[in-house]
Amino acid sequence: MKYAICQELFENWDWARQCRFIAETGYTGIELAPFTLASRISDVSSEQRRELKSVAADHGLTICGLHWLLAKTEGFHLTTNDQAVRKATTDYLIELGKACADLGGEVMVFGSPLQRNIQPGVSREQAYDNAAEVFRNALPAFADRGVKIVMEPLTTKETNFVNSCAEAAELINRVDHPGIVLHQDVKAMLSESVSIPDLIKQYASITGHFHVNDDNLLGPGMGRTDYRPIIQALLETNYSGWVSVEVFDYKPGAELIARESINYLKRIYDEVSATGRSTGNGGPK
Repeated sequence: MKYAICQELFENWDWARQCRFIAETGYTGIELAPFTLASRISDVSSEQRRELKSVAADHGLTICGLHWLLAKTEGFHLTTNDQAVRKATTDYLIELGKACADLGGEVMVFGSPLQRNIQPGVSREQAYDNAAEVFRNALPAFADRGVKIVMEPLTTKETNFVNSCAEAAELINRVDHPGIVLHQDVKAMLSESVSIPDLIKQYASITGHFHVNDDNLLGPGMGRTDYRPIIQALLETNYSGWVSVEVFDYKPGAELIARESINYLKRIYDEVSATGRSTGNGGPK
Protein backbone atom coordinates (compact mmCIF):
# COMPACT_ATOMS: atom_id res chain seq x y z
CA MET A 1 0.00 0.00 0.00
CA LYS A 2 1.03 3.58 -0.65
CA TYR A 3 0.90 5.61 2.56
CA ALA A 4 0.61 9.41 2.60
CA ILE A 5 -0.16 11.98 5.25
CA CYS A 6 -1.96 15.32 5.16
CA GLN A 7 0.63 17.95 5.97
CA GLU A 8 -1.46 20.62 7.69
CA LEU A 9 -0.77 18.52 10.79
CA PHE A 10 2.76 19.95 10.75
CA GLU A 11 1.78 23.53 11.42
CA ASN A 12 4.68 26.00 11.49
CA TRP A 13 7.20 23.41 10.21
CA ASP A 14 9.16 24.51 7.17
CA TRP A 15 8.73 22.42 4.03
CA ALA A 16 12.08 20.68 4.15
CA ARG A 17 11.53 19.65 7.78
CA GLN A 18 8.06 18.32 6.94
CA CYS A 19 9.39 16.27 4.05
CA ARG A 20 12.35 14.93 6.01
CA PHE A 21 10.26 13.79 8.97
CA ILE A 22 7.43 12.35 6.87
CA ALA A 23 9.88 10.32 4.79
CA GLU A 24 11.87 9.13 7.80
CA THR A 25 8.65 7.98 9.44
CA GLY A 26 7.88 5.71 6.51
CA TYR A 27 5.42 7.55 4.30
CA THR A 28 6.01 7.92 0.57
CA GLY A 29 3.32 10.52 -0.12
CA ILE A 30 2.44 13.97 1.16
CA GLU A 31 -0.98 15.56 0.71
CA LEU A 32 -1.08 19.35 0.64
CA ALA A 33 -3.62 21.79 2.04
CA PRO A 34 -3.35 24.89 -0.17
CA PHE A 35 -3.96 27.31 2.70
CA THR A 36 -0.63 26.22 4.22
CA LEU A 37 1.13 27.64 1.16
CA ALA A 38 -0.67 30.92 0.53
CA SER A 39 -4.04 32.67 0.82
CA ARG A 40 -4.69 31.82 -2.84
CA ILE A 41 -3.03 29.06 -4.81
CA SER A 42 -2.38 31.59 -7.59
CA ASP A 43 0.05 33.32 -5.18
CA VAL A 44 2.32 30.26 -5.33
CA SER A 45 4.61 30.91 -8.29
CA SER A 46 5.76 28.36 -10.85
CA GLU A 47 9.23 28.55 -9.35
CA GLN A 48 7.89 27.86 -5.86
CA ARG A 49 5.89 24.90 -7.15
CA ARG A 50 8.98 23.41 -8.78
CA GLU A 51 10.91 23.88 -5.53
CA LEU A 52 8.18 22.20 -3.42
CA LYS A 53 8.07 19.24 -5.80
CA SER A 54 11.87 19.00 -5.96
CA VAL A 55 12.37 19.06 -2.18
CA ALA A 56 9.70 16.40 -1.73
CA ALA A 57 11.31 14.23 -4.40
CA ASP A 58 14.73 14.66 -2.80
CA HIS A 59 13.25 12.99 0.29
CA GLY A 60 11.64 10.20 -1.72
CA LEU A 61 8.16 11.68 -1.47
CA THR A 62 5.41 12.20 -4.03
CA ILE A 63 3.02 15.10 -3.59
CA CYS A 64 -0.06 12.99 -4.17
CA GLY A 65 -2.53 15.86 -4.35
CA LEU A 66 -4.46 18.63 -2.63
CA HIS A 67 -7.31 18.74 -0.13
CA TRP A 68 -9.16 21.41 1.88
CA LEU A 69 -9.43 23.05 -1.52
CA LEU A 70 -11.54 26.07 -0.54
CA ALA A 71 -10.68 26.27 3.15
CA LYS A 72 -9.85 29.78 4.41
CA THR A 73 -10.93 31.42 1.16
CA GLU A 74 -13.77 33.82 0.44
CA GLY A 75 -16.08 34.27 -2.52
CA PHE A 76 -16.36 30.62 -3.55
CA HIS A 77 -19.27 28.21 -3.22
CA LEU A 78 -20.13 24.96 -4.99
CA THR A 79 -23.93 24.73 -4.78
CA THR A 80 -25.06 28.36 -4.75
CA ASN A 81 -27.62 29.71 -7.19
CA ASP A 82 -25.39 32.77 -7.68
CA GLN A 83 -23.96 32.25 -11.16
CA ALA A 84 -21.10 34.70 -10.63
CA VAL A 85 -19.96 32.86 -7.50
CA ARG A 86 -20.17 29.53 -9.30
CA LYS A 87 -18.05 30.98 -12.12
CA ALA A 88 -15.47 32.22 -9.60
CA THR A 89 -15.45 28.78 -7.98
CA THR A 90 -14.92 27.12 -11.36
CA ASP A 91 -12.05 29.45 -12.15
CA TYR A 92 -10.41 28.79 -8.79
CA LEU A 93 -10.75 25.03 -9.15
CA ILE A 94 -8.98 25.39 -12.50
CA GLU A 95 -6.14 27.23 -10.77
CA LEU A 96 -5.98 24.51 -8.12
CA GLY A 97 -5.96 21.79 -10.78
CA LYS A 98 -3.07 23.40 -12.63
CA ALA A 99 -1.13 23.81 -9.38
CA CYS A 100 -1.81 20.19 -8.45
CA ALA A 101 -0.40 19.06 -11.78
CA ASP A 102 2.62 21.35 -11.41
CA LEU A 103 3.33 19.78 -8.02
CA GLY A 104 3.08 16.26 -9.43
CA GLY A 105 -0.25 15.51 -7.79
CA GLU A 106 -3.09 13.43 -9.15
CA VAL A 107 -6.04 14.02 -6.82
CA MET A 108 -7.93 17.04 -5.53
CA VAL A 109 -10.12 16.06 -2.59
CA PHE A 110 -13.27 18.16 -2.50
CA GLY A 111 -14.30 18.38 1.13
CA SER A 112 -14.70 22.08 2.04
CA PRO A 113 -18.02 21.70 3.93
CA LEU A 114 -18.73 25.39 4.41
CA GLN A 115 -18.33 26.13 0.72
CA ARG A 116 -20.77 23.41 -0.35
CA ASN A 117 -23.63 23.67 2.16
CA ILE A 118 -27.02 23.95 0.50
CA GLN A 119 -28.11 27.51 1.14
CA PRO A 120 -31.61 28.63 2.12
CA GLY A 121 -33.87 28.78 -0.92
CA VAL A 122 -31.79 26.30 -2.93
CA SER A 123 -33.45 22.94 -3.54
CA ARG A 124 -31.54 19.68 -3.36
CA GLU A 125 -31.99 19.22 -7.13
CA GLN A 126 -30.65 22.71 -7.82
CA ALA A 127 -27.69 22.14 -5.51
CA TYR A 128 -26.67 18.96 -7.32
CA ASP A 129 -27.11 20.62 -10.72
CA ASN A 130 -25.06 23.64 -9.63
CA ALA A 131 -22.24 21.50 -8.25
CA ALA A 132 -22.22 19.33 -11.37
CA GLU A 133 -21.98 22.45 -13.54
CA VAL A 134 -18.97 23.76 -11.60
CA PHE A 135 -17.11 20.47 -11.82
CA ARG A 136 -18.03 19.88 -15.45
CA ASN A 137 -16.74 23.30 -16.45
CA ALA A 138 -13.50 23.01 -14.45
CA LEU A 139 -12.36 19.49 -15.29
CA PRO A 140 -11.32 19.94 -18.95
CA ALA A 141 -8.67 22.46 -17.88
CA PHE A 142 -6.62 19.92 -15.93
CA ALA A 143 -7.97 16.41 -16.48
CA ASP A 144 -5.65 15.91 -19.43
CA ARG A 145 -2.73 16.52 -17.04
CA GLY A 146 -3.76 13.52 -14.99
CA VAL A 147 -5.53 15.37 -12.17
CA LYS A 148 -8.89 14.15 -10.88
CA ILE A 149 -11.41 15.68 -8.52
CA VAL A 150 -12.29 13.16 -5.81
CA MET A 151 -15.63 13.93 -4.16
CA GLU A 152 -15.65 13.41 -0.40
CA PRO A 153 -18.85 12.53 1.46
CA LEU A 154 -18.95 14.22 4.86
CA THR A 155 -21.19 13.71 7.89
CA THR A 156 -24.32 15.74 8.58
CA LYS A 157 -22.42 17.38 11.45
CA GLU A 158 -20.21 19.06 8.86
CA THR A 159 -22.43 19.76 5.86
CA ASN A 160 -25.88 19.14 4.38
CA PHE A 161 -24.56 18.32 0.90
CA VAL A 162 -23.28 14.84 -0.07
CA ASN A 163 -23.36 12.89 3.18
CA SER A 164 -22.89 9.36 1.83
CA CYS A 165 -21.04 7.39 -0.79
CA ALA A 166 -24.36 6.92 -2.58
CA GLU A 167 -24.91 10.68 -2.80
CA ALA A 168 -21.35 11.23 -4.01
CA ALA A 169 -21.93 8.60 -6.69
CA GLU A 170 -25.13 10.42 -7.67
CA LEU A 171 -23.18 13.64 -8.15
CA ILE A 172 -20.39 11.87 -10.04
CA ASN A 173 -22.97 10.39 -12.42
CA ARG A 174 -24.52 13.80 -12.91
CA VAL A 175 -21.14 15.35 -13.81
CA ASP A 176 -20.53 12.49 -16.26
CA HIS A 177 -16.80 13.09 -16.73
CA PRO A 178 -13.98 10.55 -16.18
CA GLY A 179 -12.07 13.18 -14.22
CA ILE A 180 -14.30 12.97 -11.13
CA VAL A 181 -14.32 9.93 -8.85
CA LEU A 182 -15.17 9.03 -5.25
CA HIS A 183 -13.14 9.77 -2.17
CA GLN A 184 -13.73 7.57 0.89
CA ASP A 185 -12.92 8.68 4.43
CA VAL A 186 -13.14 6.32 7.40
CA LYS A 187 -14.44 8.94 9.86
CA ALA A 188 -17.25 9.87 7.47
CA MET A 189 -18.08 6.27 6.59
CA LEU A 190 -18.49 5.45 10.28
CA SER A 191 -21.71 7.50 10.17
CA GLU A 192 -23.26 5.44 7.36
CA SER A 193 -25.72 2.59 7.90
CA VAL A 194 -23.66 0.27 5.68
CA SER A 195 -20.40 -1.14 7.06
CA ILE A 196 -17.12 0.34 5.88
CA PRO A 197 -15.89 -2.90 4.24
CA ASP A 198 -19.17 -3.18 2.34
CA LEU A 199 -18.93 0.46 1.22
CA ILE A 200 -15.38 -0.15 0.00
CA LYS A 201 -16.52 -3.15 -2.01
CA GLN A 202 -19.70 -1.52 -3.33
CA TYR A 203 -17.93 1.57 -4.66
CA ALA A 204 -14.53 0.11 -5.54
CA SER A 205 -14.93 0.82 -9.25
CA ILE A 206 -15.21 4.59 -8.72
CA THR A 207 -12.97 5.13 -5.67
CA GLY A 208 -9.84 7.14 -6.34
CA HIS A 209 -8.53 8.14 -2.91
CA PHE A 210 -8.82 6.98 0.71
CA HIS A 211 -8.42 8.88 3.99
CA VAL A 212 -7.71 7.03 7.22
CA ASN A 213 -8.43 8.33 10.71
CA ASP A 214 -10.39 7.22 13.77
CA ASP A 215 -13.64 7.94 15.56
CA ASN A 216 -11.87 10.25 18.04
CA LEU A 217 -10.50 12.45 15.20
CA LEU A 218 -6.98 11.08 15.70
CA GLY A 219 -5.01 8.75 13.47
CA PRO A 220 -5.87 5.15 12.63
CA GLY A 221 -5.30 2.86 15.60
CA MET A 222 -5.62 5.73 18.06
CA GLY A 223 -9.36 5.19 18.61
CA ARG A 224 -11.86 2.34 18.58
CA THR A 225 -11.98 1.54 14.86
CA ASP A 226 -10.77 -1.94 13.91
CA TYR A 227 -8.85 -1.59 10.67
CA ARG A 228 -8.48 -5.29 9.93
CA PRO A 229 -11.70 -5.59 7.89
CA ILE A 230 -10.99 -2.22 6.27
CA ILE A 231 -7.52 -3.23 5.06
CA GLN A 232 -8.92 -6.62 4.07
CA ALA A 233 -11.56 -4.95 1.91
CA LEU A 234 -9.03 -2.64 0.26
CA LEU A 235 -6.88 -5.63 -0.61
CA GLU A 236 -9.81 -7.69 -1.84
CA THR A 237 -10.86 -4.90 -4.19
CA ASN A 238 -7.29 -4.36 -5.43
CA TYR A 239 -7.33 -0.74 -4.37
CA SER A 240 -4.18 0.86 -5.79
CA GLY A 241 -4.55 4.49 -4.74
CA TRP A 242 -3.11 6.32 -1.77
CA VAL A 243 -4.02 5.53 1.82
CA SER A 244 -3.63 8.97 3.35
CA VAL A 245 -3.72 9.82 7.07
CA GLU A 246 -5.91 12.82 7.87
CA VAL A 247 -6.50 13.82 11.48
CA PHE A 248 -8.42 16.65 13.13
CA ASP A 249 -7.15 16.55 16.70
CA TYR A 250 -3.53 17.66 16.82
CA LYS A 251 -3.12 17.73 20.60
CA PRO A 252 -0.92 14.60 20.94
CA GLY A 253 1.60 16.22 18.58
CA ALA A 254 2.45 15.72 14.94
CA GLU A 255 5.35 13.34 15.53
CA LEU A 256 3.40 10.94 17.73
CA ILE A 257 0.33 10.94 15.50
CA ALA A 258 2.33 10.36 12.33
CA ARG A 259 4.39 7.53 13.82
CA GLU A 260 1.55 5.72 15.57
CA SER A 261 -0.68 5.94 12.50
CA ILE A 262 1.73 4.41 10.00
CA ASN A 263 3.06 1.83 12.45
CA TYR A 264 -0.50 0.68 13.11
CA LEU A 265 -1.42 0.59 9.41
CA LYS A 266 1.67 -1.43 8.51
CA ARG A 267 1.11 -3.85 11.40
CA ILE A 268 -2.51 -4.45 10.41
CA TYR A 269 -1.51 -4.86 6.77
CA ASP A 270 1.08 -7.47 7.75
CA GLU A 271 -1.44 -9.31 9.94
CA VAL A 272 -4.10 -9.36 7.23
CA SER A 273 -1.57 -10.42 4.58
CA ALA A 274 -0.22 -13.18 6.83
CA THR A 275 -3.74 -14.50 7.39
CA GLY A 276 -4.24 -14.65 3.65
CA ARG A 277 -0.96 -16.49 3.14
CA SER A 278 -1.76 -18.98 5.88
CA THR A 279 -4.88 -20.06 3.98
CA GLY A 280 -2.73 -20.95 0.99
CA ASN A 281 -4.26 -18.21 -1.16
CA GLY A 282 -1.10 -16.14 -1.46
CA GLY A 283 -2.84 -13.19 0.16
CA PRO A 284 -6.32 -11.83 0.83
CA LYS A 285 -8.84 -12.34 -1.93
